[in-house]
Amino acid sequence: MRFDNANKAFEFYYDMIQKHGYLNSTTSTYFNAGFYIKNPLDNEITCDFRKWNKDYAEAEWKWYLSGDPDATEIAKRAPIWKNHMDENGMVRSNYGWQWLRKNQLQQVINKLIEDKNTRQAVVTIYDGKEIGWYQKDTPCTLSVHFQIINDELCMTVNMRSNDLWYGFCNDQYCFSKLQEMVAAKLKIKVGWYYHFASNLHLYNDFLYKK
Repeated sequence: MRFDNANKAFEFYYDMIQKHGYLNSTTSTYFNAGFYIKNPLDNEITCDFRKWNKDYAEAEWKWYLSGDPDATEIAKRAPIWKNHMDENGMVRSNYGWQWLRKNQLQQVINKLIEDKNTRQAVVTIYDGKEIGWYQKDTPCTLSVHFQIINDELCMTVNMRSNDLWYGFCNDQYCFSKLQEMVAAKLKIKVGWYYHFASNLHLYNDFLYKK
């Protein structure tokens, strides 16, 4: 599937999950959803029924940029983070904290500078070897893979689990901002964004909002 922007992808899968989702007690799920977003920087969710909050998405992006896993402040904007905090207020799914671990992001940028055809420019987030850490907070994203194609920075985001209503809308915004940031460091244009979720779902409370 190919979409011009994130909003068109959201609207398509909102309907797809309603019609063809696997329904259980908490969610309706569309399995193995993969699609291209042609213009990743057209990243605002504009459909009326969603009422997406760009200010919050921007706050989440700035929190990721800080690399600080302390969720105390962001939880004031989105109380759901309180459910994922450990006894010190930290969460493992601050994506910025993850991509800064062991200098992952800079190493990816260095690889792309050294070899524009590299297939190794991958940031990993969820790590099965650290599953013991994931008692309260389990990262939804597995990896972010950058590739330079026709002198444009393309990006593939691979997710184990993605809530369409909140997760996709805010995650795609932050990942497209990351793509833009890395492209700027490489002094090249932004290309396509491919988003893959093994489990793309809506919580049942958000079904039939139209």
